[in-house]
Amino acid sequence: MSDVGAGDAAEHLVRDERARVLATLIRVTGDIDLAQDAVQDAVVRALERWPRDGVPDNPRAWLTVTAKRRAIDLLRREARRAAKEAEAVALWEPVAEPAEAVRDDMLRLLFTCCHPALSADAQVALSLRILGGLSTVEVARGLMVSEATMAKRLTRAKQKIRYARIPYRVPTAEELPDRLATVAATIYLIFNEGYAAGAGADLVRVSLTGEAIRLARLLAELMPDEATVLGLLALLLLQDARRAARTDDHGRPVLLPDQDRSRWDRATIEEGVRLVGTALLRTPDRPDSYVVQAAIAACHGLAPSYAETDWAAVVSWYDVLLTVHDSPVVRLNRAVAVAERDGPAAGLALVDEIGELPDYPWWHATRAELLRRLGHTEPARTAYEQALTLGMNDPQTEHLRRRVAELG
Repeated sequence: MSDVGAGDAAEHLVRDERARVLATLIRVTGDIDLAQDAVQDAVVRALERWPRDGVPDNPRAWLTVTAKRRAIDLLRREARRAAKEAEAVALWEPVAEPAEAVRDDMLRLLFTCCHPALSADAQVALSLRILGGLSTVEVARGLMVSEATMAKRLTRAKQKIRYARIPYRVPTAEELPDRLATVAATIYLIFNEGYAAGAGADLVRVSLTGEAIRLARLLAELMPDEATVLGLLALLLLQDARRAARTDDHGRPVLLPDQDRSRWDRATIEEGVRLVGTALLRTPDRPDSYVVQAAIAACHGLAPSYAETDWAAVVSWYDVLLTVHDSPVVRLNRAVAVAERDGPAAGLALVDEIGELPDYPWWHATRAELLRRLGHTEPARTAYEQALTLGMNDPQTEHLRRRVAELG
């Protein structure tokens, strides 16, 4: 393997394992900042050594041991040397795992980040930063706030965990329902950042989508009768089932109408549809937003072709979704479905009614697409170019540039 190829392989492995190693280090040290510093040092060492010396047989164990050693070094250098020395030695002492239902560091860390002592905004932000491995800039973009605001929010959240001594554990059965909403939202945001990366060379970050699905499965094991959990898992599976068809051989995006549906993962779609059915039976009186979104994804997954999609059903499900989760993005997605059912003019009218998304690139890109279909070339060009100024990943950027070029 070339140096470049070895370096890329090492980088992907480090990206895949980083969050798990960090979760373990936080459990061992009890200090988020210390664990982050130690894991970052281990990551740097891995990216220096693995391309040259080869990837170890157990990359996660290598990273964990290296990070532990760095944590010991950092503890020994701090003030009150004797006390810190004892802490450092304790890192190597065998400690019995807590007798909890779920023995998974990632899930424990997720519930720690989503502790009710933290504000809802801080819970989601901290989970995305620590568990999702997103940068502060990426988290800020995903939650639509400034980078400076997000940096302050993350700092305050970590301080709160330290000073309030928030426990690093999965909640008891009685505590779980109150913690579920933020945990589910965080898993979904992690998935979304992987499904359509906010920046970078890849359209999809499989490490994030895979981790989100794994966490959703763990949550389903913990709460098997909870409709929100079943709906969340179904939604992630139904969306991820299309992954192989979403890019061409050059990594360029392939839009839903043009995807080769023979490449969709039918077994995953069948699992997702079964979960949707079960979840719908458990929400007869009040719809659940994840279950409804999964039902929309099932409409796409079950359609033999794009032309045979039941757009009336999709619009109807969006109407239901708006009764429990009315947001500008949901209204934008509903407008796209209306455009398919009733024509681009009807969809455009609804898009133009949404005034809360001036900094959201896909609002502009959707307007551009509908204007293009209506033959309004120059307004479409302006809308595409506005979308391009707002930031997205490289394949999406290239796709919109090709759309602009096609306008002539």
